[in-house]
Amino acid sequence: MKQSTISNQIVNGWSKLPLILRSVLTGFSVSTAGIALWSAFLKTILAPWSILPMIVALWTYLKFFSGIWGLKKSSAERKFNFRSINLSPIAWKWGIIAAILFIIIVQASFVITFRLIEFPSKKFTADYKILDSMPLWIAFAVIIMGSIVAGICEETGFRGYMQTPLEKKYGPTIAITITSIVFMLIHLNHNWASSIFPHIFFASALLGIIAYKTGSLIPGIIGHSILDIFDYSLWWSNITGGFHKQTIFITGIDFHFIGWFFIFILALFVFFRSMGKLNKGEQRMLS
Repeated sequence: MKQSTISNQIVNGWSKLPLILRSVLTGFSVSTAGIALWSAFLKTILAPWSILPMIVALWTYLKFFSGIWGLKKSSAERKFNFRSINLSPIAWKWGIIAAILFIIIVQASFVITFRLIEFPSKKFTADYKILDSMPLWIAFAVIIMGSIVAGICEETGFRGYMQTPLEKKYGPTIAITITSIVFMLIHLNHNWASSIFPHIFFASALLGIIAYKTGSLIPGIIGHSILDIFDYSLWWSNITGGFHKQTIFITGIDFHFIGWFFIFILALFVFFRSMGKLNKGEQRMLS
């Protein structure tokens, strides 16, 4: 009886918190749960063997937070937060196109930025020195697994459990803005983040738009995972050689800079055109 009373008090206290605070705490916790587990496996099990238990853990994570497994009384809410829907063919088409364009936009923004200011390579690679010490095939296996974990867990936590309830009450603009601010702030513990925190906010906003317009986390998960593969292998480690271009203030404005600038503008334009092709609400919730 006493335990039941305490449990009810906790539930009542939680429900009295502002929705923004509940959404932020829930989304952060859902995201952190999967990522922390991957970090624990990497520290305790020698790579690449740490990948095997993470595959099982990630499958379980998806089943639970998508509302397929777990208590039935919370299943509907978890499906809602996970955006568990059947994507229409047109949503699949434009969602995947937007995910590819998202990757191009973010990578182009990095290139443009580090042609305008000097690329701080030591700061960018400081967090992941261990990758440079691994055999190349193991490093790439860890990068791919880590990128999938980040894509699934961060999209589930931020664009799902955080943004979705905020959308319902405040609309997409406020929901995406709040989610992107929190997403940016939680990445500031990384050495590389201080140089690109506007980019982090911008990337989160694009992912938020994809989630809202398609009604699904899947295109964003795909785009986020592939983006992180590029980031880990090119920007956050030296396993592909790193980025060594000098700024335009040394080389002058060259075809490399002009080309990436136009790629960025064109990809951004097509991204918003592709999202404009979708009308939210055309999809059907999964049973």
